Amino acid sequence: MRWDPAEYLRFADERGRPFHDLVARIDAEAPATVVDLGCGPGNLTATLADRWPDAQVEGVDSSPEMIERARELVTSATPRLRFTLADVREWAPEAPVDVLVSNATLQWVPRHVELLPELLGYVAPSGWLAFQVPGNFDQPSHTEIAAVRATERWRDALPADLPAPAVEEPIDYVRALSELGCVVAAWVTTYLQILPGEDAVLHWLAGTALRPVFSVLSEADQEEFLADVRPRLRSAYPQEPFGTVLPYRRIFVVARTPGQGGQP
Repeated sequence: MRWDPAEYLRFADERGRPFHDLVARIDAEAPATVVDLGCGPGNLTATLADRWPDAQVEGVDSSPEMIERARELVTSATPRLRFTLADVREWAPEAPVDVLVSNATLQWVPRHVELLPELLGYVAPSGWLAFQVPGNFDQPSHTEIAAVRATERWRDALPADLPAPAVEEPIDYVRALSELGCVVAAWVTTYLQILPGEDAVLHWLAGTALRPVFSVLSEADQEEFLADVRPRLRSAYPQEPFGTVLPYRRIFVVARTPGQGGQP
């Protein structure tokens, strides 16, 4: 699946707020190593080096386009920052890390709850695993795309097995991590994102949910698909004088791993 860093960063502030809200709940004082799994273009990863000025900070992403963009942030002034091209399911650190963060990434990993024990195994005793995933796949922003894909024009033109994001309910994450000995905090926030410009929700989705569709269509077919989706999204999310409101539910989980001897 090909990602477009520029399109993704069109709404950088709105995409960044959940990341900052997640990191604010990580009560690590002076971690030595911090990893951001699914770092995208790296702009948010770089803020982790500011949050923990003595930490070595690594961003990991499977998109060559995203990593290329992220590596532009690494300069002589940021020697503690590095970026690695790797799939979340295949990456492993050289040594246990103190803080492992994943922002809006695990939803792309099928059955990612089954990956949690492995991720926890990469975290040092009394370390932190924190992640945030969207929880709005039942909303028009996604159901209208699915409805267009099911039309006669597109049902055979698009593979049925395109990557599809999916998440669990918050209690499922709490149970899974608690059973692994973690102390867990979880919460849900619905942001009322006020997006500027015409067809703002369409542009928002062009940076994320529409990427699997774009990955298999020619540029001409992409434009035709967007022409079919556009009126549906305009109806679901009407533009107002102050912008277009996109309610966006997100699920947050912060887990403290057991300490030495199994104590949290």
